[in-house]
Amino acid sequence: MKRAAKIALEDGTVFTGTSIGAEGEVDGEVCFNTSMTGYQEILTDPSYCGQIVTMTYPQIGNYGVNREDIENEKLHLAGFVVRELSRRASNYRSEGELNEYLVQHGIVGLAGMDTRALVRHIRSHGAMKGVLSSVDLDDKRLVQAAQDSPGLMGRDLVSQVVPEKARQWTEPLTSWDGLERERIEGQTPSAKTATNVSARMPHVVALDFGMKWNIARHLVDNGCAVTILPGKATADEVLACKPDGIFLSNGPGDPEPVSYAIQTIKQLLGQRPVFGICLGHQLLALACGADTFKLKFGHRGANQPVLNVDTGQIEITAQNHGFAVQEDTLPECLRVTHRNLNDNTVAGVAHVNVNAFGVQYHPEASAGPHDSQYLFRQFREQLTIG
Repeated sequence: MKRAAKIALEDGTVFTGTSIGAEGEVDGEVCFNTSMTGYQEILTDPSYCGQIVTMTYPQIGNYGVNREDIENEKLHLAGFVVRELSRRASNYRSEGELNEYLVQHGIVGLAGMDTRALVRHIRSHGAMKGVLSSVDLDDKRLVQAAQDSPGLMGRDLVSQVVPEKARQWTEPLTSWDGLERERIEGQTPSAKTATNVSARMPHVVALDFGMKWNIARHLVDNGCAVTILPGKATADEVLACKPDGIFLSNGPGDPEPVSYAIQTIKQLLGQRPVFGICLGHQLLALACGADTFKLKFGHRGANQPVLNVDTGQIEITAQNHGFAVQEDTLPECLRVTHRNLNDNTVAGVAHVNVNAFGVQYHPEASAGPHDSQYLFRQFREQLTIG
């Protein structure tokens, strides 16, 4: 028997639908993702911690779920909203149904509502705090609970998703990503890796603030030995690993409260090449003296256009962030390398004095276009083996 469920926003707007996934009540900032595919990668991306994710594509779950496409061992998002949940998957890679996957991981969801109306409301009025419930359907109480929820501003959500201990990463790109790389570059992953490996593989220490695993796969595929450290590691702990380069990962929420990471990055700049993605890009900018700000409703999807300022080329990118670097606060040591063409916000920066750069989007894709994979090669080429 289908259960009713509701999502209530802090401004008093309430939508009603059918409960999917686990039974319960959750709060978070309500956001939307414009990807047509990749729902499993979205569900397993730690950057969605503290958020209720709405998919704009109307049918979700049609190709099922599988172990190969996960981006983290846990699901950190608060809730999941779709127009229609497919009850039967049809794909040769499928190992299970999406609804069962949501139940297994305790994710509260909602289907059968007008997601287009919800997304248009957020686009017009900005991202809002919300509550998703299948256990209490009282509108007034749900709206009050949404108003009372903490939201994202000023919260250190990284602390909720960082790994507990260090690990060595050796897994390369999956056969699925490898076939795409071969199509684009005309080389197999193994051939590409072989051209990058010298007498000793360069060692990259990746600071994990909520990292997608496909990032580590790309680093390995480009011929790097990868050590993943928790994002709370100090500069001394990073340097004790004797890295040739330092990677700053994606992660959830507001970057400014993550003061420990900002301090660590300040101490590391100039000592080794640094590459940051998404939250890592924001933390790099903050460490250099810039400020960040909250976007009206964020950039989330696998179809976001970015201009490479240096080459003039347009990249179609995967993105997931609700904050951005404020351009008029950039110090003289940072220059803009990429721009988001939807709103002209900063999508990439590079340090003019030391070897450090970052991008606001996700060149590792998973899911998404592969236009920006060159950034991993660019980082690899900057690594000097001592």
